Amino acid sequence: MRSRTPDRLCAEAVELAREAAMEAAHPGKIAEYLGAVAEGDRVVTHLFESAEPGYRGWRWAVTVTRASRAKAVTLDETVLLPGPDALLAPEWVPWSERLRPGDMGPGDLLPTEAEDLRLEPGYSGEDIPPPNSVVSEEMQQLAAVEDADVTAGAPAAQTAAPTTGSIAAVAEELGMRRARVLSRYGLHVAADRWDEAYGPKTPMAQAAPGTCASCGFLVSLGGSLGQAFGVCANEFSPADGRVVSLSYGCGAHSEAAVMPKPPRPAPPVVDETVVEPLPLHPDRTGGSVEPDTPPEELGHS
Repeated sequence: MRSRTPDRLCAEAVELAREAAMEAAHPGKIAEYLGAVAEGDRVVTHLFESAEPGYRGWRWAVTVTRASRAKAVTLDETVLLPGPDALLAPEWVPWSERLRPGDMGPGDLLPTEAEDLRLEPGYSGEDIPPPNSVVSEEMQQLAAVEDADVTAGAPAAQTAAPTTGSIAAVAEELGMRRARVLSRYGLHVAADRWDEAYGPKTPMAQAAPGTCASCGFLVSLGGSLGQAFGVCANEFSPADGRVVSLSYGCGAHSEAAVMPKPPRPAPPVVDETVVEPLPLHPDRTGGSVEPDTPPEELGHS
């Protein structure tokens, strides 16, 4: 049982403990004395505050002891331990949980676990398709009949019978020869992630004049994801080249503000292509009043 009362001789060996702590630490990295703790019968640990940069709240623990009926106190161990308010490193997290989108750089390799829930077995056999494959036995029979190797020359000149095409060749042609494909869980996780980034609840979509479902810049996706997502192809949109929800929208909607056609200019009033001759002096004989009539007869005073 640990004694609650520190041994008197061991508790008084403060200078012995200080010298041991200063020897273990760098010079000048020992701060004030914090007290002593009884570890057991004739076993006491002296605590000194650490002044080492980066170890705030840590303390040097020097344990001393003495033998039964002996007065000489000897050194047991010296160790640096964290205090109640010590600055500690965060709890270790596996790299697979620390990784975030955008952390990958050129040349980085990201391995996937063998039991990754986002993936499920795809076509991995050479001649036997998986049970849920669309490459059925009927397709395999057609491939065996039609997808045969053809060698130029007459049949008599053939050195060996042509080998028929295998189901692996058909699967590779259809783009299905993959060891693993996305599972339903993987599809749901991806859909949730895309919907959170470019979905109807984003501030951009809330202020948009229309949704991507009616935008002419939307590129449709194939498969089940095409029912809820597409790819934006508007270079001026913040989601250009991204997978967006059909309920997403932005101000770059194709029908948000259609520019009207510029009006045609009115025909010119003055025809500048025709020259009209004008006399330098007015024609005095061309008016309704005789030029030689006295002014009184014209009503002038």
